[in-house]
Amino acid sequence: MPRIEPIPFEDLTPESREIIEKGFGEGLYSTQVPLQIFAYRTAQLKGVHQARTGFGGGSLLGGRILELVRIRSAQLGECQPCMQSRKHDSITDEDVACLLAPGHGELDPQERMAVEFLDLLSADHHAMDREFYERLAAVFTAAQIVELGFACANAMGLHRFLHTLDLYGSEPPVIAFDPSEVDAAKPLPTVPAADAAS
Repeated sequence: MPRIEPIPFEDLTPESREIIEKGFGEGLYSTQVPLQIFAYRTAQLKGVHQARTGFGGGSLLGGRILELVRIRSAQLGECQPCMQSRKHDSITDEDVACLLAPGHGELDPQERMAVEFLDLLSADHHAMDREFYERLAAVFTAAQIVELGFACANAMGLHRFLHTLDLYGSEPPVIAFDPSEVDAAKPLPTVPAADAAS
């Protein structure tokens, strides 16, 4: 069981249930479990779903590069559901194997640089120096580099968060389902005036 208990399907709001059923039915997701956790914050679930349904649309990088970055991020973050799903029709098992190979094998120059960008951002962002940016500029425009940076940062953060949830864990959840915690915040603790002044 994940560390945050997924909202039981029958307890999802109608809006969340519709998003999950539609996305799962269209093959956008390989499992419903993370979505049932995201549904604790309806706006978050909607945002994730909107990103998935518009995947690659309006991108200067294109859906294929975004998908390679997403899968590589899932590999680095050890996010099993995300490693298994494919959001772009062009991605083959050979492409996924290239992501694990030193130098990233048969990927084209833009794809290799995008994956190297993610690898360095994840493991050694200090290595992303002037020379690295010169190599980036040889294959991407400034606008593409900005898009790549945000795509990598978003993917890495989400995959690391999903990994912390221990989606396929065998222990009881740390946080059990409580319907009062859906779309709710705990009140901030009040600080006595004497403590606030110090």
